[in-house]
Amino acid sequence: MRKINSGVTGAILVAVALAAPLAAAGVAESEPQKTPPAAFVPPKYQFLPDRENWSVLGNVPEADRTDFFDPIKYLPLSEDGQIWASFGGSARLRLENWWNFNFLPGQRGDDTFLLWRGRMHTDVHLGEHFRVFTEGKTALATDRDLPGGTTNFYVDSVDLQQLFFDVRVPIGEGGTAFTARAGRQMYQYGRQRLVSPLPWGNTLRSWDGLTGVVEVNGWRIDAFGSLFDPVRKYEFNEPNEDVIFYGGYAAGKTPWCDASMDLYFLGLSVDDTKTFNGSVGTEDRYTFGARLYGIVPETSFDYDVEAAYQFGRAGSAWMLGAQYGYTFADVWSKPRLLAGLELGSGDNNPGGNVQTFNQLFPLGHAYMGYIDLVGRQNAISPEIGVEFSPIDKLMVAVTGYYFWRYSTDDALYNAGGTVIRAGDLSDASSVGQEVDVTGTYKFDRHASLMLGYSHFFAGEFIEESGTDNDVDFLYFEFTYTF
Repeated sequence: MRKINSGVTGAILVAVALAAPLAAAGVAESEPQKTPPAAFVPPKYQFLPDRENWSVLGNVPEADRTDFFDPIKYLPLSEDGQIWASFGGSARLRLENWWNFNFLPGQRGDDTFLLWRGRMHTDVHLGEHFRVFTEGKTALATDRDLPGGTTNFYVDSVDLQQLFFDVRVPIGEGGTAFTARAGRQMYQYGRQRLVSPLPWGNTLRSWDGLTGVVEVNGWRIDAFGSLFDPVRKYEFNEPNEDVIFYGGYAAGKTPWCDASMDLYFLGLSVDDTKTFNGSVGTEDRYTFGARLYGIVPETSFDYDVEAAYQFGRAGSAWMLGAQYGYTFADVWSKPRLLAGLELGSGDNNPGGNVQTFNQLFPLGHAYMGYIDLVGRQNAISPEIGVEFSPIDKLMVAVTGYYFWRYSTDDALYNAGGTVIRAGDLSDASSVGQEVDVTGTYKFDRHASLMLGYSHFFAGEFIEESGTDNDVDFLYFEFTYTF
């Protein structure tokens, strides 16, 4: 077997971000100026609940704790409040309707099924320096009759999603600190193009490992080493010693302007047989990358640009992701126009050096269409769209994508990295186009409802390489977080 070995070198670009001015109200000269107490703003719920800090409730009078769940978000366990616990969770229900899934006609590609996911967590702080975080999960599905059936992407009956222990040590002044974390955890970095716990999926991702975090001068710098935890549907998930994931990730403000930047190195070692366009063997990948994002000063333009490079003895690969937007803040519904481009290199020499980009552990669903037929491997995907809010609490998005294969000698890979069509079935590059329409209504800070519809127009490559029915995807999703 030929060993696949790819890894090392980085890229990227520049721009600037904007801060908004403040206006102050005047007071009568005869009266002393008073500063009214600031209204309490509770922490925002996050997909990774371990990033929420509910200790702020300790300084809030009970009369201002108006949320039903406040009593369990901060629960003192000692008289001085140094030992405290927080509890929470979420529930998600999604109905999926498919027509011509994976371009298959009739009953082979048509199905309707229901997905359910529940999460519960406990966050215990033992003074300023020690913390134990535990999260359990259940993910279930009704019968799924599409190809592949009910896979481990849909079902993980009952499992431990996270269980880690933190030791946090302040270093010097100004909030500088070091945190050591050990145990099962979820990694989520940047825009999740390469590292994501996969929130769209029903079963989620997790890793068993060690992570060190340094917080200094507004920067967060992570260094980690881990084993990936594959889902075993009806058994306890265990780390796979053949899949080692490690690296470093730094995120903060740029030193030369008011923009934000990510810099990273990611290493992946897979001691198991993998195939990329005719090259078969074990795999080592080293990925260097950078991301720059922000708002252009004194304008309504926003930008997000990311590039990454992989290389090694077996060849090299790369990816680029960019999105630009303009928001009409003074126009009805405050529309934001957007344009973007996602690229992932492909292989020009089947069986030779591997030039297919490995997208690692991505949230491809967010960038290359909700149908997930195209991933960031051997792909060219420009996008255009608009987001707007026609009424309070409702956000609507309409996005169009075009898809081509970067190399006509390489396969079409989906969002999970699986080959949809082999590369030698056609010389055409056009894969097709997709239109996504979504509407998300937030009832309050706990509950939201999402409705979406997507249509994929099969292109020349699909027409020449097999069944070519256009694909339709309709879904309803309700989420409740506490």
